[in-house]
Amino acid sequence: MTVSSIIPGHKSKEARPEIWWGNAVFFTLVHVSALVGMYYIPPWSAGKETLLLWFMTWQLSDFGITIGYHRLYSHKAFRASLSVRVVLAILGSSAFQGSIKWWCLRHRLHHRFTDDPLHDPYAATKGLFYSHMGWIFYKPTYKRMELIERDDLENDPVVRVQHKYYVPLALFFGFVCPPVIGHLWGDALGAFVWAGLVARLCIWHCTFLVNSLAHWDGLQPYSDEDSSRGNLLLALLTGGEGNHNFHSFPQDFRSGPSLIDWDPSKWIILILYKLKLVHSLRRARSEDLVAAIHHMHKKETIGSPDDLTDSFWDGENWDLSRVKKYVEAKPGRCVVVVDSFVIDATSYLGEHPGGTNFLRAYSMRFQNDQEKWKQANWAFHGGMNNHSLCAKRRMKELRVARLVD
Repeated sequence: MTVSSIIPGHKSKEARPEIWWGNAVFFTLVHVSALVGMYYIPPWSAGKETLLLWFMTWQLSDFGITIGYHRLYSHKAFRASLSVRVVLAILGSSAFQGSIKWWCLRHRLHHRFTDDPLHDPYAATKGLFYSHMGWIFYKPTYKRMELIERDDLENDPVVRVQHKYYVPLALFFGFVCPPVIGHLWGDALGAFVWAGLVARLCIWHCTFLVNSLAHWDGLQPYSDEDSSRGNLLLALLTGGEGNHNFHSFPQDFRSGPSLIDWDPSKWIILILYKLKLVHSLRRARSEDLVAAIHHMHKKETIGSPDDLTDSFWDGENWDLSRVKKYVEAKPGRCVVVVDSFVIDATSYLGEHPGGTNFLRAYSMRFQNDQEKWKQANWAFHGGMNNHSLCAKRRMKELRVARLVD
């Protein structure tokens, strides 16, 4: 499937999703085994070392997801050294949530079409149970997955190796290592039950809360454009990810701008930054934060970013020949047209969550006195992504002219 193969307005009959028996059996088996294990080895019977190992494996695997899979790889909120990437890949493998590549592609699709019951992999609009874990039981049929940027993932050797050897890595670090470590104090079975099986349940259901409960209950201080919410309980259970409404700024390495936000994932990233093991930390622009908070508190904006009509434009009007001169004046410029406005997105290429290729696909090109380009209206207004108010506001800032005949 290619970008051009997605036809705006095209509707097709959706087939009933096929049950993913391998996933369903494994997921159920781990739950049943963990419950049986806890029955025979309850927490008061397990040693302190075993319970500490359970907590540590739970938290470390959780950070593999929150810091590694989510903030580093899915949203490129910072860059990390090879050693940090290797450790995060190992910890993420032990969480049994798929490889980095598959997890990130699915999550990026979720952000493109949040709450869309057709294209969001775990849409909250399909029910609390489905968004929490119901989606796990069905084979994915993500019709727009090919639209998702993946070059950065496929070019990372850590991601490639982890993807290729994901199953043995997950089994070894998730189920083999705990009893081996527990054998050091003579409790291999207890360690397998608690640090192997029970820890997996804790990791799964706590991280799944971000997909489910974080879209159902909590505050929305930054945006009400989708169902994402946040509260302290979720933050405590998810390594800081519970402040989910701040995900209106997905490329921010934090889960909230305040120092008092409970976000241990952010604190670990900052420690690694001080140690020079990570770099290029990305934060939301202060003006975007102020505008979002103002919008939510006052329910008004100065010059709505939704309105791209003539009444809000007092700049230049260009015909196609003037646009051609502008594009050719500096080779490499990425100029797109949205709602008849000329947008110079060159400075935004590195920030675009969908990657540079998708912006370039709509950029204006002139060859042999013939223009080759297409308006990005469909892509910007939901075809490729459900753009937020913040994204619309940023696009307005990048307008250079209005295209006229």
